[in-house]
Amino acid sequence: QVQLVESGGGLVQAGGSLRLSCAASGRTFSTYGMGWFRQAPGKEREFVAVVSRSGVNRYYADSVKGRFTISRDNAKNTVHLQMNTLKFEDTAVYYCAADESFRILPRRREEYNYWGQGTQVTVSS
Repeated sequence: QVQLVESGGGLVQAGGSLRLSCAASGRTFSTYGMGWFRQAPGKEREFVAVVSRSGVNRYYADSVKGRFTISRDNAKNTVHLQMNTLKFEDTAVYYCAADESFRILPRRREEYNYWGQGTQVTVSS
């Protein structure tokens, strides 16, 4: 089992940047596929990005491709989401998630076993 704690959210102007972090407990972090999702008010939680267990392979939602970068540090049990050129429509609660089933770059909510509590990102226009 793993516990996830997100940090780094906040208020930023459109065009600005934020770096989200997710700290994971446990000694088997490198065996989890790690993803970021987000949920805006009144909308369903949607996939943002995923990184493979090794950190080599990544996949992004079209809406963030070229602006967001996901990375992980298995030695520090952390995963990050660097968000650049933020837009008003990026406003949401961002969640870190872990998949323990060795799937290849999972992108659906139901493929993830563990979730953090979320961190709010607000982009002012």
